Amino acid sequence: MNKQHDITKAEDRRRFFRIDDAINLYYKIVDEQTVISASKMTDDVLSSCSLSTALEVLGQESRIILHRIDKREPEIAEYLKLMDSKIGLLAQAVLQQGNDLSESKLCNTNLSASGLAIEVDAPVKAGEFIEVKLFLSSCVAVILLYGKVIYCKKNTESSYQIGIDYINLKDEDREVLIKHIVKRQMQQIRENKVA
Repeated sequence: MNKQHDITKAEDRRRFFRIDDAINLYYKIVDEQTVISASKMTDDVLSSCSLSTALEVLGQESRIILHRIDKREPEIAEYLKLMDSKIGLLAQAVLQQGNDLSESKLCNTNLSASGLAIEVDAPVKAGEFIEVKLFLSSCVAVILLYGKVIYCKKNTESSYQIGIDYINLKDEDREVLIKHIVKRQMQQIRENKVA
């Protein structure tokens, strides 16, 4: 009975941290050496992926301060909110101009903080290494991640589903992913209540 309870709890956690979503993404198969090299690289703040993550982290910190300012100086807080919106729009424009993202397409995705499953047009062998760039519109962020394909199964006549486990995902990127998942879950719950 206790084992069954643990299995149920694990399944509940899995459902809570996993969402089905349509996400703009770009992926390509890479070799193991690329994944190893990427995990050794230092953060480059000027790369669009790191920039988006840095902007999101700074945005979280500024919202805390803005809340305090809003209590004392509501007009200044309103102005700062407008400036933050402008920066967000500029960041979104810059991120969408990235080379690979211009080749991205909307993809049915099952997303979690530890891995994802995506729908692809051609089969990919289990064990292959993969580079994925995700554009998360809810957070105006691009996440570059590496993973290993753990399965590939035929979905329909012309599509396949591949499961990917992340390799060395940065903590900051994982937090942005979790934030996106929570936002999308809340949005989906609201949409289901209306329907």
